[in-house]
Amino acid sequence: MADVAERAGVSTSTVSRTLRGLSTVSPEVRARVERAARELNFAVSRQAASLVTGKTGNVAVLVPTLDAWFMGAALSSLGPLLRSAGMELSVYLIPDMAERTSFFDRLPARRNADALLVFSFDLNDKEMARLDDLGMPVIYVSQHVEGRPSVYVDDVAAAAAGTRHLLNLGHRRIAFLHTLGASGFSFSSNERLLGYQQALTEAGIELDEDLMVGIRTGDKRSTAEAMGHLLSLREPPTAVFAEQDGVAVAVLWTLRRSRIPVPERMSVLGFDDQPLADWFDLSTVAQSPKDLGREAGELALSLIDDPDAADRCRHIVLPTHIIPRSTTAPPPAEDGETRVSG
Repeated sequence: MADVAERAGVSTSTVSRTLRGLSTVSPEVRARVERAARELNFAVSRQAASLVTGKTGNVAVLVPTLDAWFMGAALSSLGPLLRSAGMELSVYLIPDMAERTSFFDRLPARRNADALLVFSFDLNDKEMARLDDLGMPVIYVSQHVEGRPSVYVDDVAAAAAGTRHLLNLGHRRIAFLHTLGASGFSFSSNERLLGYQQALTEAGIELDEDLMVGIRTGDKRSTAEAMGHLLSLREPPTAVFAEQDGVAVAVLWTLRRSRIPVPERMSVLGFDDQPLADWFDLSTVAQSPKDLGREAGELALSLIDDPDAADRCRHIVLPTHIIPRSTTAPPPAEDGETRVSG
């Protein structure tokens, strides 16, 4: 900083005020200082600044995977938001139990971040208590955690709305495919299954365990086996509600290989509205992970600036929408009946 000050012909305190973006520096002096900093390849030291401010200028995120579409979309909006606020982003990827145990033993984010965002990560009570002791804002994203700041969609209400979409089309035998062993995502999976069950119960339809089938994540054969089970029932479903768009596309693939027309014989509904939903013209329940990432980032910044804010346990619930496309329609007419189109 002294080198920059000498080249720009100003004091080191002026360099400090300039590089911190304070308005007390004139435009002419600011230009000189910034030019000198560029010529000397000078960068502000986060470590040195943290000794003065007590802040690291860094926000950390804890994620179970980076492979999921949801995670990439959320981080793609979070990163630019933090950069525009002069903050950096660190990612802690915890894909397995060994990494998980190490993270919660060491808590590396303790001295390296001003806030931690926990993305779609199922934590037990002991792990949650460890994060409570970090001494920084901890925001839960894509899940509702009582007594802690959370940004999420209401998966129960969203799945209930999707089920009602199929009910309103006239379907009464509606299957639900949910994932098993999805790292970090069982919270959403359980909530969506609950929403499906609630909508059927409200419609006076008895729950049928044979119509609720678990599949292995990302396993096309598992989806094919699930569809084989459903199609072999005495009363097969006329609609399938898949917990994720990726599962719904695997259902479409299986049905089309089996020469079962969609939606003439079987309707298919997904959840997420990933880009592939548009490519396959898939009806789906849409959420916006980009909005979730952006809202979580803004909440983190506000809590960093004011950790004692009255709304430090604020819950932000984002909307979902039904996007009807070509994979949902009224069920096939019973023998002797005429199918009525609206």
